[in-house]
Amino acid sequence: MQSRFGLKDFVLMVMVAIVGIAVVLAMYQRDREWDQIQGFSRKAADLEVQLARIESKLDSGVAVAQPKGAKTDAPAGSVARDESWARPGVKVEWQPAWTFATDPRLSKGFAPGGEFTEVFEAQPAKLTPNVQTDVYGRRIVDLVTECLGAYDPKTLRMRGWLAEAWQVDPEGKWMRVRINPKARFSDGVPVTAEDVRYSYHDFVMNMQIEAERTRSTLDTMDRVEVVSDLVVDFYFKEPYFANVDNALTLFVLPKHYYSKLTPAEINKGTGLLMGSGPYKLESTDVDRQWTPPDPVVLVRNEQYWGDKTPLARVRFKAIDIELARLVEYKNGGADMITPSSPQFVTGIADPEWVKSNHCLNWVNMRSGKSGIIWNCGPRAGQAGKLTPFHDKRVRQAMTLLLDREKMVRDIWKGIGQVAKGFANPGTPGDDPAMQPWPYDPPRAMVLLKEAGWEDRNGDRVLEDKDGREFVFELTSFGAGEIAERIATFVKDSYAAAGIRVSIRQMDWAVGEPIRQERDFDAMLMAWGANAPESDPKQIFHSSSIANQGDNFGQWISPQADAAIDTARREMDAEKRLKLWRTFEQVMYDEQPYTWVRVAPFIRFIKSDVKNVNPYPRGLEIWEFYKGGPAVPASGA
Repeated sequence: MQSRFGLKDFVLMVMVAIVGIAVVLAMYQRDREWDQIQGFSRKAADLEVQLARIESKLDSGVAVAQPKGAKTDAPAGSVARDESWARPGVKVEWQPAWTFATDPRLSKGFAPGGEFTEVFEAQPAKLTPNVQTDVYGRRIVDLVTECLGAYDPKTLRMRGWLAEAWQVDPEGKWMRVRINPKARFSDGVPVTAEDVRYSYHDFVMNMQIEAERTRSTLDTMDRVEVVSDLVVDFYFKEPYFANVDNALTLFVLPKHYYSKLTPAEINKGTGLLMGSGPYKLESTDVDRQWTPPDPVVLVRNEQYWGDKTPLARVRFKAIDIELARLVEYKNGGADMITPSSPQFVTGIADPEWVKSNHCLNWVNMRSGKSGIIWNCGPRAGQAGKLTPFHDKRVRQAMTLLLDREKMVRDIWKGIGQVAKGFANPGTPGDDPAMQPWPYDPPRAMVLLKEAGWEDRNGDRVLEDKDGREFVFELTSFGAGEIAERIATFVKDSYAAAGIRVSIRQMDWAVGEPIRQERDFDAMLMAWGANAPESDPKQIFHSSSIANQGDNFGQWISPQADAAIDTARREMDAEKRLKLWRTFEQVMYDEQPYTWVRVAPFIRFIKSDVKNVNPYPRGLEIWEFYKGGPAVPASGA
């Protein structure tokens, strides 16, 4: 049967041809549209750069007309400021607008947009302000929330942030603060004095909310009162050297967001984070809040009332193994990591590595100290039974049995120095004449015998008078080579003296109940600072044992308590310095901690990250920028 080309075939062929032509035209049109979109994106990026530079030049401010008859103390020829809100007879301290310490917008090649990823060494457990319990959560909170004031990254002097001005009572009884009228939370709602009052009275001081860490530092504050929408008064129970700083560094939380939640919901929440800062959580939905171990994603707060941060997104994820962190970094999965000391030493020895990475090593306000906390009280679940470390002679011996110089030299490759106390070298409270406890096993054995511990049966294990062996559990957080080497070194050092140690390794995020409930014998721990002059009450005062406070080791010393209490009330810096040193001497003698190492900040940061400055306060991520075209802040 012959095949014929009929009318139907012709029509079908024509239709196929028409469809083909339409597809080609559509593709051509799509290409033109894509080229146009790309052109618009480039122009938008150029305009954003130009606008940013114009904003930078305008940061000095413009004169604003004031109401007729408004009070002012401005000198002749300067911009008049309305001071009708202020208490008469007390100096008003006007604050310059908070801005970048090093303005990225003035840099050659500046371009906003892009994503920055940092890998943490441990998983943050919570991001809720004042409820978060670790340094990782705190660093995220610091990018999202704001305080009335903050320490200048370069000078470490207190400056206004949300506050545009304040007054301080010469007798130290009160402080009045005026909020910048431009300030807005990330949802556009204005920041008011009521938000400040709520943050103190209804959040931090609510005993049903697990905010004891913050509460312990605000014990000298009496009350916070709203004067007007933008003016708030702080009243203090007594003079305290940090009253002003504590009032100014209180996280200002949006009442309209947190007041809808019960204390139980706040305590249980893991990602209840909203503020007025340069970044915001990708999602602030209470029903879809961040939970570990998901990465934390912050996006640029496009409604930010101050200078906009260049980076569109900042991502944080946790990898607790040093080698895995470095591999992730090398493979392009991170822009910044904290390397182990051996990794850092290897990196800076390679010229090619140094060319393609910022390799930072410096001591700053937040530099931490690591060591072993000895549980001086009863361990949870032990029916009031004390650990061996309730006796200070035992604690002293434990320090004498550790060759900490060898630890710094071998484990950390010489990066850092042996710690001797709570105060970092060169900070208030540090006594240069005080030297770290030596490595002295013979002296340690004498102290242990005095405390009732000796080898009574020749099995090379110490026993007490009832024949119970000296055995304890050392709790260690994290994983990786450094953590394993520390635990092994400690275990072997004490085994040589007849003390048996078992190691309990666990993830930081799930260790919170262990710390809060005091369910440990000894614990490896590190502490950092958030102020140039640290108040030790939060960690070492006996009052910080109750309510799951941060005196995890349950150390009680009337002498230490007295020194802390007296120093906190002393307004004269020189006299206070002597009292801090008295506290350090008490702690040095009683050894509630065996301090091991003062750690500098070390960081690897990819070289395409710009405007990286190692300030005395630390790093300022909100100043970072990366090259390339701008991208949306809330994109996928």
